Amino acid sequence: MEQLKEAMKSKDSIALEALRAVKSEILLLKTSGSHTEITESQEIAMLQKMIKQRKEAAEQFLANQREELANKELAQAEIIQKFLPAQLSIEELETKLKEIIQQVGAESAKDMGKVMGIAGKLLSGKAEGKTIADTVKKLLG
Repeated sequence: MEQLKEAMKSKDSIALEALRAVKSEILLLKTSGSHTEITESQEIAMLQKMIKQRKEAAEQFLANQREELANKELAQAEIIQKFLPAQLSIEELETKLKEIIQQVGAESAKDMGKVMGIAGKLLSGKAEGKTIADTVKKLLG
């Protein structure tokens, strides 16, 4: 709410739009069902979904030569990204995934499901799902 007020005062329309979208999603999540309190994992999943939607929209805009709209979507994604935990670097991600692969005893791409199940829980919010999956594929050969 504080950042929303600051965006209003500074007349930052992109930040204002992104923050209003976050607030709206939180309200929708609270009112959709029996959720009175939102867990941290639900919040992270919601924010990741919002970022993914904006990146996909930006790709579509770029495909249709609408760079100004793509830039707006990417700027909003950046603002929403600030609410997520710090993202792991590729090196850190590989190290953690190698540990998980050893724990599970994964040897080939057939074992990817086992690795992804654990990695999804442990690394939720710290790396994008697609990045995790691509790195696991690379490590399992």
